[in-house]
Order: sequence, then C-alpha cells, then structure tokens
Amino acid sequence: MTNSQGALIASAGPAADVARRIRWRAILESRAAAWIVPLAIVLSWQLVCVMELTPSTLLPSPAAVIDAARRLTLTGELPRNLGVSFLRAIGGLAIGGAIGFFFGLANGVSKISEVLADSTLQMARNIPHLALIPLVILWLGIDEEAKLFLVSIGVFFPIYVNTLHGVRSVDPQLVEMARSYGMPRRDLFRRVVLPGALPSIFVGLRYALGVMWLTLIVAETIAAQSGLGYMAMQAREFMQVDVVVLSILIYALLGKFADSVARVLERICLSWHPAFQSQKGEAQ
Repeated sequence: MTNSQGALIASAGPAADVARRIRWRAILESRAAAWIVPLAIVLSWQLVCVMELTPSTLLPSPAAVIDAARRLTLTGELPRNLGVSFLRAIGGLAIGGAIGFFFGLANGVSKISEVLADSTLQMARNIPHLALIPLVILWLGIDEEAKLFLVSIGVFFPIYVNTLHGVRSVDPQLVEMARSYGMPRRDLFRRVVLPGALPSIFVGLRYALGVMWLTLIVAETIAAQSGLGYMAMQAREFMQVDVVVLSILIYALLGKFADSVARVLERICLSWHPAFQSQKGEAQ
C-alpha cells in the first residue's frame, strides 16, 4: 500500500464518523424521535408486568389495558364517554378562551379598559379555580353547566395574560411607523398589533390546553354522570385497574393531540415569523 492510499484511508475514517454523527443527529431531531421515550416506557412497563415484579391488581400490563380499550369500544362505553369529555373540553375552551382573548386585547390596546378591569382580573387569577368546585356545585348543580364553567375559568386566565402580554410587547416603532403612514386604526390592529401578539397568544393557548384537561379530569371525577373521569371513578369502585389506567392514558393522548394541533396552527399562522422560518429551513 502506497503512502497516498494510506492517507486516503486515514482521512476516510474521520469523514465516515462525521457522516455517521450527522445521520444520528438527523434521526434524533426528527418528529418520530419524540416517541422514543414513550415507547421505551411502555416496553419497560410490559417487561415489569411479564416478570411479575408488581401485582396485576396494582399495575396492569399494557396488553391488559389494550384489551380493556377493545372491550369498552365494543360495548360503546368508551366512544360515548370520550365524545362527552371532548365536547366539554372544546366547549369550555371556546367560551373561556374567547372571553380571555377579548379582555386581553381590550386591556392591551386601551388604557381605560386596563385601569377598570385588569386589577380585578389579576386578583381573581390568584384564586385556585378548582377550589370553586363546591360553590359551583351549589350554584349550577352537577349538570353540564358546572363542567363548562370550571373549564372556562381554567382556560380564561392563561389566554388573557398571554394575550395582554403579546399586545404590550408589540414593537412601538412599528406602530408609530404605521401611524405615520396614515394607516387606519382597524388596519393597524389587524396588520400590526395582532400579528405581533400572535406568538404570545399561542403560548397562552398551549398552556390553556393543559389546564383544560386538568380541570376536566377533576370536574368529571367529582360531579359527573358521564365522561372519561366518570368512567375512571366507576372502574375504581369495581377495582377495574386496567380501565383506570386506560382513562389516564387517554387523557395523556388527548393532551398530546391538542398540543400538536396548536403547534400546527402556530406554524401556519406564524409562517412569516423569522423564528419559524429558521425552524422550517433547518427541517428542510
């Protein structure tokens, strides 16, 4: 082997290592990699159950949970309760989110509105909304109005605070430049203020989605005649641990689905934003 061939082989080694590292980095940064840890947890869970390290009465295996999902789907109980919980969550998000969005915009663009409403809302924000459950039951009973009210209160404040912050964070130089060009107030709000506040608004939305499911879980386990929380409480009464674990996993999957939808909307609505353009370029 000549000296030139040896040098070529020696240089090929580091190049191959760099290519291998780049390939592994691309795999770990892909969207599919987000499921590596959950799948590892499920496999470890199944292994623990197969080795009988924990009794099935305390921790059923993933296979048992899947069988419970199949059984409840065939009886229609799971789709019915899932649909009820989903409608409650979406209804509360729509009501509380719309009101929070309105107050956030109003207090952000109007000093008078901020002086009149913000202090009261900030005081109310420090009251744990789940502590209102006994009072809400006395006011509204255990019907749908009580669940919608609790979810609406839960999602109101994250959206309100982040919308207010987003409006206040809009670059004042952009606003002043738009005014100097004679842009009408409506166009100024639509083309400058609202787009500038969108990143913060989406942060509030994603945070509100987590609060939404947390509130719904508590509301359905305390005062409900249907829904995933009710299904879990009924299963607890009959020591059906597989159904209880199934309900918890469904809540987790619904939360992940809601967050994924919010992130897709965020990328679509903020495709003009430099941060999202750079992320798109890196993904490509």
